[in-house]
Formats: sequence, structure tokens, C-alpha cells
Amino acid sequence: MKHADYDQLATRLRHAYTSGAVPPLRDGLDPVDADGAYAVQTINTRFWEAQGRRIVGRKAGLTAKAVQTQLGVDQPDFGVLFADMEIADGGNLDPARALQPKAEAEIAFVLGADLPDPATTPEQVAAAVGSVHAAIEIVDSRIADWKITFADTVADNGSSAFFVLAREGKPLDGLDLEGAAMAMEIDGATVSTGIGAAALGNPLNAAAWLARTLATRGEPLKAGDILLAGALGPMVALQPGNTVHATVAGIGAVQFTYAKG
Repeated sequence: MKHADYDQLATRLRHAYTSGAVPPLRDGLDPVDADGAYAVQTINTRFWEAQGRRIVGRKAGLTAKAVQTQLGVDQPDFGVLFADMEIADGGNLDPARALQPKAEAEIAFVLGADLPDPATTPEQVAAAVGSVHAAIEIVDSRIADWKITFADTVADNGSSAFFVLAREGKPLDGLDLEGAAMAMEIDGATVSTGIGAAALGNPLNAAAWLARTLATRGEPLKAGDILLAGALGPMVALQPGNTVHATVAGIGAVQFTYAKG
């Protein structure tokens, strides 16, 4: 197979959203080629911005050490959150908009201040947080059968698709993020459990990594941005008709239904 360039790979991933999942990107990306993978992601981000999509934040992925080990890397990754990816708390996601979606429960932050420092600390993140929310990320892959490497998922916008933010947020002060217990139910049955420490030891650590990484790239996080700090437990595949409900102790609850509204 001819070696694909970054523009070809980016086009292939964009077409997959409507034409169906594609094989892993082995003809253009080494499985651990972070620079190349982010170059592909950036091409599509700029394309979508030119089409009128609006960036509202970022998601951190691969924040669990077990998942990093599985993909042979020692770092998290990130993807871009666009405004049209948000599903209202209690709302519906039309299955026609997804390929092979899975849900995972997370802690999210909405920033009240910019984070421009390439050496941002968790303490600086804490000072910048405007509100903390329970969240569900609906991940999806444009790579067939989820046969992803690190480079595949990064190029594919961090395997992101949609997210649901709890309508009510809480101030950070006094919250136990590290010890917060998470339980996610599908149709009333518990399918995933976890704890805040799953996200790099504390979701603030994941957010600080994200802030440092983006500041270094010249795209610093800004006031108003939404940050998804990483899964607190295993992700679970969705079937049409499923109602997904997640609770993060001390922080809140959030829900959506995977069905046409």
C-alpha cells in the first residue's frame, strides 16, 4: 500500500464519520507516532473550524495507567470538544450519529480563568476552576472494531464523539475529587464503577497535564472551556434504546438516552 500522507489520513478519518469505520492507519502512522498523529488531528480540527464548528474545550484520554500499558505508551492524549458534540443532560443521542459508541463516566471542569502557563500545576488548575460536574463521555472510533493504537486514537480526535455535562455544577472547594466514587448504570443495571483517582491519581492532575500540553502547543486553555478529565471506570458499549445514568459521589449525577429524540 502506498504510504499515506497526513492530509490523506485526515480525509480518510473525516469520511469515516459518514461512510463507516476504516482500517487502522498503519500505512501512514507508526503506532506510537505522537507528532504525526497530532498533526492529523490538527488538520481535521482546522477543517472543522473552517466549516463553522466551534471549539468549547478539550478531553483528556488514556488517563488510566492500565490503558496506557495496553497501548504501549506512557502518556495521556487529548481531543477537541466542539459545541455540537454536547448532549443536554437528560437528552437524547440519535444512534444514526454514531458508529460504535461506548460510554464512560468522568469528572469535568468548566474553567473560570485562563491557564496559559506551560508549567501549570494542579494547584493552578484548582484556582482556575469555575465549576465541577459529573459527566459522561460517549467515545467512538472511526477505526474498525476499535483496533486502535495510540496513533490511531490521537489522529481520530482522541476517539471522541459526544459528551453530557451535568446541568448543575459545584464549586471545587471542599470536594474530594480523588476519592469520589463513580457508578454508571445502563437501563438501571450497574455496568461500571470507579473512583476519581483513576484519572492520573486525581482529575486535577489530568487537567494540569492538559493545560501544560496545550500551552506548550500555543493553544492554551481559556476561561469558559470545558475539560473532561478522563474515565473513572471501564467504558461500556451502547445499544440503541439504552439509558445511561452516572453518579459521582459528592459531585452530582448525569444522564442521557441513546435513542432518537
